[in-house]
Amino acid sequence: MTPDDSRRVSLLLGLLFGLAGMGSSSAAVALPLLGEDLGVGVGGAAWTISLYALMLAVCTAVYGRVSDLVGVRLPLLVGISMMTTGALLAALAPSFTVLLLARLLQGAGAAAVPTLGVTVLSRRYDGPVRGLALGRLAGIAAAVSCLGPLAGGVVEDAFGWRAVMALPILGLLVIPFLWHALHAEGTGASLDVLGAVLVAVTAAGVVLVVQSPSTGVAVALVGAALVMLGVPAVTAWVRRRPDGFLPLSVVRNPTVVRSALAAAAVPAAWFAMLIGMPAVLVGNGWEAWQVGLIMVPSAAVGLAVPRVAGPLLVRIGAAPSLAVSGVTASVALVVAAVGAHWVSAPVLVVAIVLVTFAFGLGQPALSASVGDAVELDVRGVALGVATLLFLVGGSVGSAVVGGLGEVIGIDGSLAVLALLPLLGLVALLPVLRRAAVAA
Repeated sequence: MTPDDSRRVSLLLGLLFGLAGMGSSSAAVALPLLGEDLGVGVGGAAWTISLYALMLAVCTAVYGRVSDLVGVRLPLLVGISMMTTGALLAALAPSFTVLLLARLLQGAGAAAVPTLGVTVLSRRYDGPVRGLALGRLAGIAAAVSCLGPLAGGVVEDAFGWRAVMALPILGLLVIPFLWHALHAEGTGASLDVLGAVLVAVTAAGVVLVVQSPSTGVAVALVGAALVMLGVPAVTAWVRRRPDGFLPLSVVRNPTVVRSALAAAAVPAAWFAMLIGMPAVLVGNGWEAWQVGLIMVPSAAVGLAVPRVAGPLLVRIGAAPSLAVSGVTASVALVVAAVGAHWVSAPVLVVAIVLVTFAFGLGQPALSASVGDAVELDVRGVALGVATLLFLVGGSVGSAVVGGLGEVIGIDGSLAVLALLPLLGLVALLPVLRRAAVAA
């Protein structure tokens, strides 16, 4: 494959990834008007974000395993179709209940994009070309997601909240330009349906527990019950079916697990700022479109990150790149805490720029680390599991800011969250040692 081919494919996949992320970042600014129109409070309207994020996290591993079996083309087409259908139904929803169901469908479809996007690049390219392509995907995705609040604010002001919900429909337009790059070859094996259900239920429980500080005791109890029932059931099923939906070789691979745990701190910082920064500024009289406007510099950084992240990934390797990403995320959170405390927009801009760089480096580093650690026939599910943990990290960030922020303030919650990337580095230490020995 030529460098021009990798550039075009990674740009298109990054655009698709960013549009899926925009399902959260743009919708967040529409919550007040949405709630007023459908007769619910802002707290209730926030479920449109929570349920979308829940399905996004839960379904990633399912798409990854399906791609191992039948290739990427069919599951990505199904996922994008579900995402656009859900977005259309959300835009036309006559009631809040219908809106929530539509967002569930939209999130379940959007979950195809993160895992399958990196699967396409991991399978199609090798060596330095793959590192550059993964960095480009993450950078474009971060840039488009950063523009979400601005796009949502402008569209809401011009056309109302329903038009904001319809924005992810644009993802359908990208598929024809990607079609030739999507492989349709898999192992041909059948899907372990029971294993998929058990993993999805357990993952749902974890996400609900993580989000419970901002969603209530009932959600925590449901999540805890799912986890307590799901973990032993998944463990028993993996032992019985070591080559099933969740291969034993993936579960026991320390590089996959430790890399994913370390990388999860990056989206935690990302989501914390996407929620915390608007909350601070809007609470001090800013309009939604103004908040979106000051995130434009981070979008520009997202576009530029691949020029740094790709070569850095090639030069120092995946695990050290994850470490750099984690340290940057921690610094970004400290800066954000200072900006939130003094309500300083310039300081908050610096923080979001730093976390955009961390995301643009951490996501491709995770994909490279996991992709190199497993065999080709389980690469899809390994990337799916890693992406699941990655997205759970995002739920941690939003839950800490949304829950703990009400007790100690947004600034205090951001400062506490700055410890998470450092804990991720502790988990990554054995992988870093092995990488140093191999070098």
